[in-house]
Amino acid sequence: MEAVFPEARVLCPRCKRPLRVCYCEALPTLETRTKIVILQHPREKDMPIGTARMAQLALPNAELHVGIQWGEHPAFMRALSDPARPAVLLSPGPTAKDILKDPPIGPVTLVVVDGTWSQAKTVVRDNPCLQELPRYAFASPEPSQYRIRKEPKVEYVSTIEALMHVLGVLEGEPAKFRALLDPLNAMVDKQLAAQQSAPQRSSYRKPRVASKRRLPELFLQRYRDLVCVAVEPNAWPYNGVADRLPDEVAHVTAHRLATGETFDAIVRPTHGLAPATSYHLKLPPETFAAGIPHAEMVAAYAQFAKPTDVICTWGSHGLNLATQAGLALGTDRLDLRACAHRLLHEKFGALEVLLERYGGAQPATEPGRARHRLAMLVQLARAWQP
Repeated sequence: MEAVFPEARVLCPRCKRPLRVCYCEALPTLETRTKIVILQHPREKDMPIGTARMAQLALPNAELHVGIQWGEHPAFMRALSDPARPAVLLSPGPTAKDILKDPPIGPVTLVVVDGTWSQAKTVVRDNPCLQELPRYAFASPEPSQYRIRKEPKVEYVSTIEALMHVLGVLEGEPAKFRALLDPLNAMVDKQLAAQQSAPQRSSYRKPRVASKRRLPELFLQRYRDLVCVAVEPNAWPYNGVADRLPDEVAHVTAHRLATGETFDAIVRPTHGLAPATSYHLKLPPETFAAGIPHAEMVAAYAQFAKPTDVICTWGSHGLNLATQAGLALGTDRLDLRACAHRLLHEKFGALEVLLERYGGAQPATEPGRARHRLAMLVQLARAWQP
């Protein structure tokens, strides 16, 4: 019998959605004095029901950039270079003004971070160039129309709905920008209709079997070069003040799987210990006071490091902090959280949750959050050993 293969879905070249759920016919074209710069988290880029691209298509004066670090991003820097339209950031925070009640005067460049609320918060937190911008926020005066994606709070809205409310105020034409809801409603209606017409599946779900072949080649081919690394910061509160002290490395731990070599260094704070550091890192304040200077820690890690190391971390924040601090981490790196997503087709926020699949998280024998996380990373890497 001749094999029959399912027909590939044809995508709309403009909105990138399957033709049966294309929303392009509902897209308006809305000119603005306001320049809109949308910074999209990479994990949001491939979300089929995201609204950032929808906003870019409807607003000729909008730019869409994908990334996490924006301090030296050339396209972002160019976007902020118009002196006639100073930049403002649309993001909640303790110092944020209500943009619906107290909008900025004159044309502005409106910077919007697109992603989940957790992703957007992290991007702003990790980019001083964003924290330096005047900040505005608002509580939505009406419920979200985004019925196919649940927001964490009733007052939260999608990116295109936020732009509808804000541009209505900045441009002085609220009725005009309600047209931004047309493509959103078209997408939502078509998506719901497609779901209802799809064949109903059995409620029984066969447990997924993790195939190690889904792991990156770097993990599989160079397993003996893996070095698990956990880095914890001395982080000061994000209270919106301009002279906030920068985060710095407080504790660095690493373990080389092939040899069992371990690196462990507690760093004496340059500007004192932040109020919550001792609590979060699960070590007494005197331990940090007795730590080694930052430069000594960097030199010691350079002695531990090998040019063949493949650095494994959970997520990117600690790795970014360590890189900025000057640790010799090389260029071969793996995010085990991203590997877990690829392996199991599921997203994991907490490392402990994932390790329940492998007999529960094994605690470190020594105190400290960094050591505990390192022990879990090593446990996970060994569970995936090819």
